[in-house]
Amino acid sequence: MSGICLEMDASVKKATRAAFGPTLAELADAGMPVVAVDADLTGSTTTAKFAAAKPEYADRLFNCGIAEQNMVGIAAGLALTGQIAFTGSFAVFGTGRAYDQIRNTVCYSRLDVKICPTHAGISVGPDGGSHQMLEDVALMRAIPNMRVLVPADYHAACAAIRLAAATPGPVYIRMGRASVPQVYSAGVELAMGGSCAVREGSDVTIVANGVEIKEALDAAEELAARGIEAEVIDAFCVKPLDEAAIIASARKTGRVVVAEEHSIMGGLGDAVARALAAEHPVPCAFVGMRDTFGKSGEFDELMRHFGLDAGAIVNAALGLRGVA
Repeated sequence: MSGICLEMDASVKKATRAAFGPTLAELADAGMPVVAVDADLTGSTTTAKFAAAKPEYADRLFNCGIAEQNMVGIAAGLALTGQIAFTGSFAVFGTGRAYDQIRNTVCYSRLDVKICPTHAGISVGPDGGSHQMLEDVALMRAIPNMRVLVPADYHAACAAIRLAAATPGPVYIRMGRASVPQVYSAGVELAMGGSCAVREGSDVTIVANGVEIKEALDAAEELAARGIEAEVIDAFCVKPLDEAAIIASARKTGRVVVAEEHSIMGGLGDAVARALAAEHPVPCAFVGMRDTFGKSGEFDELMRHFGLDAGAIVNAALGLRGVA
């Protein structure tokens, strides 16, 4: 587990999806054979910025139209020619509609295809429950040979894309639509199978990722005001999970809260619970979507409505200490 690597600035907000196109262009500038394959959403996913970075990069973007299954198949074919293929689309389509192709074409053959949809989670906001993908981590985590990354902010998303490009075989990166506060400094590096201790503490461990990292850090501040020191771990890599770091923290604190902008079934919470059950069982609480679809609304109000915000994390931690 890497140590503190933050540059907190709540005034600077940027969506994780904004990292996609520009980082692909940087990788191409560095000589990597990256290509982007999108499903008629090049503006929203920002792969259009990759194509626009240099005239020659326009030939590296393949827009398949509204045909996500074909998108994954084309990406697989490009990977077989030696390209590092990144797919776009929204998470609900890029994983759900194309699941069979991801499983049987990409992962079964360990092809160098990176599934990188945007607009995941309830942070899609007004688009509503039909577009708020809350099962994607569970779907991707369950497939053999797939690695799963959930970056917390723009800089972490840049790092996740670089890491995926440097990692042979299938990788899933979950990105969002909403602008979120800066957590990490520019140039941060992530490791496959790693995590980051973003705050040290001794009384309770909060394991989170994605947009929940900022909520977890805010919760830790509120808990500190109550005399409770929370350790916050960014489990940006859900698969393979940094089990050693999480178990070590649980041994120190004796209780764990897991927070994710995803269903509580099959995602980060399940991964953490399985690791702790096998090695060091401790009382756990889970902050996440509870077997329900999302609904239309603004990001912040949806976080409160569904109990995913800092207040919900505080209550979960207090409940574990018998203070609720």
